Amino acid sequence: MGSYRRMCFLSAETSTATQARLALANQYGSAEPDQCDVIVALGGDGFMLHTLHDTRHLSCPVYGMNRGSIGFLMNAYSAVDLQQRLNRAEEEIINPLGMDALDVDGQRHHALAINEVSLFRAGPQAIRLRILVDGRTRLDELVCDGALVCTPAGSTAYNYSAHGPILPIGSDVLALTAMAAIRPRRWRGAVLPSSATVRFMVLEHGKRPCRADADGRSSIEVSEVEVAIEPTIQHRILFDPGHGLQERLLREQFV
Repeated sequence: MGSYRRMCFLSAETSTATQARLALANQYGSAEPDQCDVIVALGGDGFMLHTLHDTRHLSCPVYGMNRGSIGFLMNAYSAVDLQQRLNRAEEEIINPLGMDALDVDGQRHHALAINEVSLFRAGPQAIRLRILVDGRTRLDELVCDGALVCTPAGSTAYNYSAHGPILPIGSDVLALTAMAAIRPRRWRGAVLPSSATVRFMVLEHGKRPCRADADGRSSIEVSEVEVAIEPTIQHRILFDPGHGLQERLLREQFV
C-alpha cells in the first residue's frame, strides 16, 4: 500500500475510455506522467500493456480501470473514492520477456513482452522450428502454425487459448507452448525455469516464412528468435485488495 496524491489519467482512444478520463481528470486533476505518483490507465488489457511499455522508464506504478472488454489486468471502473482505492491497492511486480529477433536480411530487432513472445507462420505452409533451451537442442524439429513463450502474467492470454498451462504468479517459470503442432503431434509444450533462454531456429525460412510478435509488436520474416526474462526491468501494477493477479489466475481455472 502507498500514498498516491498526484494522479495521471491516460486512456484508450475509444469514446467510453476518453469520457472516463475527462471526467476523472476534472474530478481529481491530472498530472503529467513524469510528475505523478501513479498512472491510472483507462481502457482494456491492450491499452494496459501499451501503457506499461510506454512508461517503463518511470518509477511510478500503474493502476488500470476497465473501460474495455475483458480487463484481466484491470480493476473495476468506479469514479468514487479513487484516492482511497489507490492507497489500499496491492502492488504486483512483473519482469517482461526480452525478444531478440534476427530477420532474413541480417537485421536484429529487440522488443519487450509482458505477456508473451510468439512465432507465427507468415505463409500458407506450417513453419519448421528447432528449439534450444540454454544452448542445448531440446526439440530438433517442431512443425506447427506457431509457438510462444509466456510469463505467468501472460499465461491466461494467448497461451491459455493454445492449451498452454496457467502459471501461478511468483512460480519462477515460463511456459513454452505450441500452436496446432503437426509434428511431434502429441507435443504439448514445456514448463521452463524463468532463468531459461529459449532460442527458435526457423528452418526453411525462405519456403516457410515466419514472423515474431512481442505483445503484438511484429518482426517479419525472421530466421532466429531468442527469448529470455529481462530481470533489470520491472513493471509495477496495482490491484484492488483480493483481486490481484494470483486470485485472477486461480479464478480463470474454475470457469
